[in-house]
Amino acid sequence: MASSTRTPFHSPSGIEPIASRGWRVVFLNDAVTRMSYAVMVLRKLFGFDEATATKHMLEAHESGRSVVWQGVRENAEAYVFSLQQWHLSATFERDEES
Repeated sequence: MASSTRTPFHSPSGIEPIASRGWRVVFLNDAVTRMSYAVMVLRKLFGFDEATATKHMLEAHESGRSVVWQGVRENAEAYVFSLQQWHLSATFERDEES
């Protein structure tokens, strides 16, 4: 039986696959949604306690945005989709710090 020698794949230095980089889910403020509704949705989707969900809601209300989750892109897309299904504004972005 012939053995094959495989060379392991190595990324060029300084380059890593996009999937390994972190992504952020950004909850955005809007002028329509009630604050209590936003808190309820954040608790339901992310499992936040009341204080954490309220902190994110107030941060979005005061500064226009709050980072509510970080991780792989596929999960970030799913969280944004879920927030939008609840009629909340959200987006995802690459986490340049990770």
